[in-house]
Amino acid sequence: MKVLVLGATGYIGSAAVRRLRRTGHEVVPFVQAGGQAEAGARVGDLSDAASLRAAVTDDVDAVLNIATPTGDEAVDAAAVDALLERLRGTGRAFVYTSGVWVLGATGDRAADEESATDAIDIVGYRPRIEQRVLAAAADGVRSAVVRPGIAYGNGGGIPALMVAWAKEHGHGRYVGPASTRWPMVHVDDLAELYGLVLERGTASGILHGIALEAVPTAALAAAADLAAGGIGRAEPWPVEQAARTLGLPFAQALALDQTVSAARATAELGWRPSRPYVTTDLASGSYA
Repeated sequence: MKVLVLGATGYIGSAAVRRLRRTGHEVVPFVQAGGQAEAGARVGDLSDAASLRAAVTDDVDAVLNIATPTGDEAVDAAAVDALLERLRGTGRAFVYTSGVWVLGATGDRAADEESATDAIDIVGYRPRIEQRVLAAAADGVRSAVVRPGIAYGNGGGIPALMVAWAKEHGHGRYVGPASTRWPMVHVDDLAELYGLVLERGTASGILHGIALEAVPTAALAAAADLAAGGIGRAEPWPVEQAARTLGLPFAQALALDQTVSAARATAELGWRPSRPYVTTDLASGSYA
């Protein structure tokens, strides 16, 4: 397939691009105007609907949107509409990346792809963008929404931030209470899921990219301290204090307690995450 990829150079996007190229697909990156563009890339801006529309040429078989949202609902909605315009009525695929924070706090109840959304502030309008994407199915687009958990692996993502905190403070830190848990996924396993969604001609709707349903953040912080050369010490960072450094919306997101399953992705696509467990990767793997 020839796949237009938005966010191709990001943490998740670059893993997806590696997987697509390794399995024989042709990747067409969408790059920001003024940036360094490889041969064959499409150049434009996420806030420029005309450039997005022009990027979806007739030879593009699918669009994979892993770009970081702008934070402006009107801009993001216009971007989705522009990307979808030339896909309507063609049966081609459009895959949009959302995230599990749209589900809100779940506690011990494992949220699946059928669960209602209760988005926290940092992703407040994202469910409406999801519905915009899914509604395109009625116009002949094979539309899918992937909701990754907290991505880890290859020394990056939010766990890398936790390692930096441990180095700075001399011990691991986790935001909120010790009972907080995160649904997580290795970035390379997530890349495999994107590939399966594109390659399976019937894959559509909402799919959760979750390999680990509920990982205690206190355990992550202890492993991050080991990665930083410490003894595995972890201490809580109250949300109010973390907010002074991280901003309140992000601090609240990091303190969100969730348990999330990926029932559809595993049952319908045969997705089988296989990468190392996150605390192993932190303590003695790619972060150490």
